[in-house]
Amino acid sequence: MLPPQLEALQSITRRHFLKRSQTALGAVALASLLGREASGTPSLPSTENPLQPRRSPLKARAKQVIYLHLTGSPPHLDLYDYKPELVKHDGEDCPQQFLKGKRFPFTSGTPKLLGTRRTFTQHGHGGIWMSDAIPHLQTVADEICVIRSMTTDQFNHSPAELLVYTGSPRPGRPSLGAWATYGLGTENENLPGFVVLISSGVQPNGGKNSFGSGFLPSVYQGVQCRSKGDPVLYVSDPPGMDRAMRRLSLDALRDLNQIQTNELGHPETLTRIAQYELAYRMQMSVPEVMDISREPPNVLAAYGAQPGTGSFANNCLLARRLVEQGVRYVQLFDWGWDFHGTGAEGDIRDGLTKKSSTMDRPVAALIRDLKTRGLLDETLIVCGGEFGRTPFREGRTATSALLGRDHFPDCYSLWLAGGGVKGGTLYGESDDLGFTVARDQVHVHDLQATILNLLGFDHEKLTYRYQGRDFRLTDVHGKVVKGILA
Repeated sequence: MLPPQLEALQSITRRHFLKRSQTALGAVALASLLGREASGTPSLPSTENPLQPRRSPLKARAKQVIYLHLTGSPPHLDLYDYKPELVKHDGEDCPQQFLKGKRFPFTSGTPKLLGTRRTFTQHGHGGIWMSDAIPHLQTVADEICVIRSMTTDQFNHSPAELLVYTGSPRPGRPSLGAWATYGLGTENENLPGFVVLISSGVQPNGGKNSFGSGFLPSVYQGVQCRSKGDPVLYVSDPPGMDRAMRRLSLDALRDLNQIQTNELGHPETLTRIAQYELAYRMQMSVPEVMDISREPPNVLAAYGAQPGTGSFANNCLLARRLVEQGVRYVQLFDWGWDFHGTGAEGDIRDGLTKKSSTMDRPVAALIRDLKTRGLLDETLIVCGGEFGRTPFREGRTATSALLGRDHFPDCYSLWLAGGGVKGGTLYGESDDLGFTVARDQVHVHDLQATILNLLGFDHEKLTYRYQGRDFRLTDVHGKVVKGILA
């Protein structure tokens, strides 16, 4: 295995050139003649601008993605998956067939079943069950597809979150947003293709690996922006350096990096050039697009956004502004959804009411806003956590006045909207008590395959060669969930 810096030299040997030229030169010529990409696989990113926009090989239903991650994982049985039988048997011992061979982070022995304390009603033409904790989302039920049969392999936060975004529970793989920008680039050369917004003051469980580029060139990693203070750390000119001086210094660095590129052909050198140039352009464009005070008062009120503060509501509004400007992938992480019931904020009654109020209104406003602007059809929204919550009481709260649920990977819910998804629908079903998938199971890898399909990719063909083999987001798994496609 040659080191990366020698791969470019290997590629120009006669044998390697002839090996590749039969297909590579023909594909380039054909694409040039037809004015489109050769079908089946994405075109390679440009060495001049790795983020230039590219066509997807398949028909795309969505042009961009807004992924709303509720870090800690919300109690789906108190939001989207109504279980009258669980309510009926509330307080009874959990049936042993659901516990045998299972491990839970904070529960042992025989826990008590926990029926929801929320009031559920049906909404929209599809009759989607939603609880009273999310009254604003009830008003946009016809735009939402709720999957009630999600499943994952992990029951701890960090590995479960990494599995959702990188396809592996271990650090080191590219994230979903990085794959999207690698395959499609971005439509605004003055903004990052992949933007990350974090609220509630805590980084995601998987750390920066949840929005990293892994072994892809680092130009595809998520750029973390802030809704309060400088939008991007260190993007401003340092003291004593004006914009003209910054331009001169970047020109000198570019020339030096280009010399190294010509000599060694290391892909990260090209990435460094592209990142410096993007940072220079971002100095002018990012502050403008991140300034939500430019929005009309009625829009700010609809989201519950407040300029100058940092909040999930502000980030939802920023997400709309970013996709409106051509950003390919926007990732929101919001901490505080780990409802164990070990404190008042984690109780599925008042605690859930309070936390849901910070999400419910702005997310409903985001859906309506995108639809009003004609952007919902081309923008895929995904909202959910890294796993679900148990149908029984968390072990540490067994004798407490507070009610909470433990981590649960076997069956949970999340929802999608816009971007080619069939709105106003329910997909999949859990059993009467909410322990297992009863119909139409959707694994995390299936969700990833479906998101890539909506963006116009065959998840088995969007690959990157690393350490001698082709890697992909879904590893060796995944199937498109066709039942949710419009």
